[in-house]
Amino acid sequence: MNLDAFHPTRRALIRALLLASGFAPAMLAALAKAGANSQVPIIPGVQELNGDVRINDVPAKVGQLVNPGDIVRTGADSDCVIIIGEHVYLIRERSEIEFFAEDFEQDENGAISGTIKILTGAMLSVFGRTRTDFVTPFATIGIRGTACYIDALPERTYVCVCYGQGELGGAEDGEPLETVQTKHHDSPRYIYPLGATTRIEAAVAMNHTDAELRILEALVNRIPPFDINGLMNDRY
Repeated sequence: MNLDAFHPTRRALIRALLLASGFAPAMLAALAKAGANSQVPIIPGVQELNGDVRINDVPAKVGQLVNPGDIVRTGADSDCVIIIGEHVYLIRERSEIEFFAEDFEQDENGAISGTIKILTGAMLSVFGRTRTDFVTPFATIGIRGTACYIDALPERTYVCVCYGQGELGGAEDGEPLETVQTKHHDSPRYIYPLGATTRIEAAVAMNHTDAELRILEALVNRIPPFDINGLMNDRY
């Protein structure tokens, strides 16, 4: 992977992830071939952070757990990676995320489900087997065992279900808009506020990469299905 292609803060985050997770640079090729014997310990909480990252308005620390009801905020040129249960979140700069304050459930195996609010900013996420619902000012996104990238823009919400199924709806009126089933960033969408001429329209895949998805999945001992299924060429 050519890290020079990334924004400096994202480049630093990826380098830090590779080192902190115990992966040698050669792991990029190995991730696609990883199997049951390639397990690494799953460490909950903040994995890496760059810049100004706060949890409940207090500066965050690597290793800090993120609990239901916690609010994570990132400043300019700031990023962080968080593990909660079987789920991994890469939070971009200038974001405000409230984790699992509503409908929170945890089963006997520690699997977590519930609702996450993306008030502002963007987040790339990979999930275990439980259901997760996202709410932005304009959109709802229901996810089960998949991956997605969401950007809560001032005038609309961008969502890419990177692989798996997503149920897309309007946040203001609860109107179901579309169910997408994707294998490899097949159906990115813009979702607009109530009263807009168009509530949902096709978009293009942007601002997140297959390399990032591989790293996030590897942190919880998984491989993206596009690698398992032989779709290893990076889309963008």
